[in-house]
Amino acid sequence: MNRLNLTDTAGRTFPSILRRQAEENGDTVFLVNDYQSITFAEADELTDRLAGGLRALGVRAGDRIALYLGNCPEFVLVTLAANKLGAIWVPISTDYRGEWLHDTLERSRCRVLVADPERAARLEELEDFKRYGTPVCVDEGNAPGWLRYVDLLRSVPIAEPVKHEYGDTCAILWTSGTTGRSKGVMQNYNGWIRAIDQGASLMFDSEEGDIIYCALPLFNTGAWITSVYRALIEGIPCVIEARFSAREFWSRIAKFRATQTFLIGAMSVFLWEQPKSRDDAKTTLSKAMIVPCPPDLRDPFEQRFRLKILTSGLGMSECQLIANQLGSRGKLPPHSLGYPPPDIDLRLCNDYGYEVPDGEPGEICIRPLAPHVLFNGYFDNPEATAMAFRDDFFLTGDMARRDPDTGALYFVDRKKDVVRFAGRNISSLEVEGVVRNHPLVQDVAAYGIPSAEVESEDELKIDVVLKSGEELPPEQLCDYIAESAPHYFVPRYLEYMFKLPYTPTNKVQKFKLRERGVTPTTWDRIEAGYQVKR
Repeated sequence: MNRLNLTDTAGRTFPSILRRQAEENGDTVFLVNDYQSITFAEADELTDRLAGGLRALGVRAGDRIALYLGNCPEFVLVTLAANKLGAIWVPISTDYRGEWLHDTLERSRCRVLVADPERAARLEELEDFKRYGTPVCVDEGNAPGWLRYVDLLRSVPIAEPVKHEYGDTCAILWTSGTTGRSKGVMQNYNGWIRAIDQGASLMFDSEEGDIIYCALPLFNTGAWITSVYRALIEGIPCVIEARFSAREFWSRIAKFRATQTFLIGAMSVFLWEQPKSRDDAKTTLSKAMIVPCPPDLRDPFEQRFRLKILTSGLGMSECQLIANQLGSRGKLPPHSLGYPPPDIDLRLCNDYGYEVPDGEPGEICIRPLAPHVLFNGYFDNPEATAMAFRDDFFLTGDMARRDPDTGALYFVDRKKDVVRFAGRNISSLEVEGVVRNHPLVQDVAAYGIPSAEVESEDELKIDVVLKSGEELPPEQLCDYIAESAPHYFVPRYLEYMFKLPYTPTNKVQKFKLRERGVTPTTWDRIEAGYQVKR
């Protein structure tokens, strides 16, 4: 283990960090999978050669390289090689295909397009796919007409990385597109590093012998902060797993003797639902960060698998560390976001920019107190960048409330998903949680419809997908909600649907539902004469 001190901003770029690890910790394994084990020294040498190959293809500082491939060590090596040239890497979700894929690649304007054989076949279905960049295939599989990754490795290596600053853009990650057209977030080196230095590394508190297991897709910001870049900074191994499998998870952990991992909430539920084994408590895994961790699952999960679930916090692509519990003054509930780090001024504001009283929901607004804390803007979209700021404050679009007693932050909802009704801010997430607990409900989306009677107010609508073959009168579902939650969770409008509109990354596009609004098949509580029980 060789955790680097990065207080000198001249060293806060990934090529510099890799070079230091190669010199000080070169024999330690960095990237691992079933087929490869690459040390820090080997990674430094391989990325010098890859950078030479990319330079031969015309890649220069500021150019972009798209990566449309599954998890593999080559993914990481290409990103580091791109940064050695001062180029920018752009991950493309492997769930994208068709029009989503075309639109993202078209807007990324990349010079080189790196894919694996599976994704190469998808790309070839698009008309004139080579206009998205010179195609490079990372495998020996069948991709005729593509350059090969191994050919790039035969190039003359670069002597030294291009000089660049810790505030330079090193990656562009596209937002999920749940509230409208996706935006390319231009992320700088320092944005990643501060989130690790002030957050992930302190929470995991690694020791000699720790090994990170990464099964989260590499097109996801969290995979880099909690796993890949953290391993690079701490000088410990990172297992790059091709994909998450609940059935094989524990055997894979055992194979690599992994001690740390990061999971999204659904992954923990899938693991919990696996048949119990007498070996459940014998895992080498000692620490897991689960975001979000279902509250009723936390303690049983820790006891069954004999590990510690770490507290998390809040981050987003535009500001990768917004809050966590590291600065807690006493014990906070696990679902609390905690407190902001010292390099940001965080305020909870209403629509007019005024701070809301403690206990009331407000939008999280951030003013950086140090350089390069926030993203560098939205790629090719100055209008969206300007709209994201009010004076010096970045408007996150997330709502939170501050506890009057502890000062700790608690997440409420996405601002566009909060429903304003009768002077209240209703969390659509909380409404959905209640409805989803009904045994006949498969899926649900809650959102606001502008009120025709009261300006600036919403009427609550829920769109519900029932389990196959089931029927549920709206009145019965409303009775269930009224018995399980505050009366104002009972919707004005309810509509049964066969499916909800999802992005390729499995997030509901509520903006499409809001645009759809009230339809002829929508049930109206008032027209039906339904009386809400209080």
